[in-house]
Amino acid sequence: MQPDEIAASYDAIAERWRGETFPRKNGIVQHERAIAFLREKHRALDIGCGCSGRLIELLGSHGFAAEGVDISERMIALARQAHPEIEFHHADIRHWHFTRQYDLISAWDSIWHLPLADQGPVLRKIVQGLAPGGVFIFTMGGLDEAAEKTDAAMGPPMYYSALGIPGTLKLLTEAGCVCRHLEYDQYPELHVYIIAQKA
Repeated sequence: MQPDEIAASYDAIAERWRGETFPRKNGIVQHERAIAFLREKHRALDIGCGCSGRLIELLGSHGFAAEGVDISERMIALARQAHPEIEFHHADIRHWHFTRQYDLISAWDSIWHLPLADQGPVLRKIVQGLAPGGVFIFTMGGLDEAAEKTDAAMGPPMYYSALGIPGTLKLLTEAGCVCRHLEYDQYPELHVYIIAQKA
């Protein structure tokens, strides 16, 4: 699947992230852990921000000027309705240009939808978008090797890819980051989150 097809799938189910049934605590503890590594808390970016606003609100509560970017037009429309004071960007992260650096960048359950060939270039691009000492928190499939798959667990078809843990850590190191935390936070599900900090 291509990213525009992923966007269409999320457009179709965007409303699910608005209601009370969505687990608003999803990822909050993990982001608190990431924020604890920071000295500076000026600007933050939520990649694949969706429409729930939970991470945007968390970042704001810590004093960040937060922005969101998402490939789903419907997600961005709903996010703007809920938080008109926030700058949201409807864009494909592969082609979106960073106009500033951020102290924290989050990509929670989002960039794993990128085509496998784009994983490396986008991870490097994100690291370049970090301010010195900035922190990047993201999720990936907890695999040892690079892999990709498509399923319909959420209803519409979705695509996922991962470089594998060894390949991801190697890339982060080469890009000038130190891994501060890696955890299978939903084990036995292969859901891993990584906190990396730019030198």
